[in-house]
Amino acid sequence: MALVGNLGSFIIFEVSSNKVLTFSGMSRKVTGRWAEHQVIGGKAEAEFLGADLQEVSMSIFLSTMHGVRPRKTLERIHKAVEKGEYFTFVIGGQKVGKKKWRITSTSETWDNIIRDGDLVSAKVSVTLREYV
Repeated sequence: MALVGNLGSFIIFEVSSNKVLTFSGMSRKVTGRWAEHQVIGGKAEAEFLGADLQEVSMSIFLSTMHGVRPRKTLERIHKAVEKGEYFTFVIGGQKVGKKKWRITSTSETWDNIIRDGDLVSAKVSVTLREYV
């Protein structure tokens, strides 16, 4: 098994002959907070207020063909969002950022549904924000 990373013990990103659970299209946003004070007859003056909360977004592909239970995983993600849970986010053995992360939003696409309404594959887009 090749461990890619994890979001707490909640989601383990891994690749093996039995299971593939990875993400794609990860983007990270790091910003500062600034105030601009208007000056009569001159340019506005900028004042740095501090770092803003970082944000990460990614897509996760869930497929029974890859040893993942899409519906169960989606339900667990929904629960984490609605309960305000937060996690350490690690990729390649290194923490992403210095703080923990919370899932602020998700959107999903159910790709394949078979007999009896069994969900075979889905994509979920996840947005994380720093938890301070």
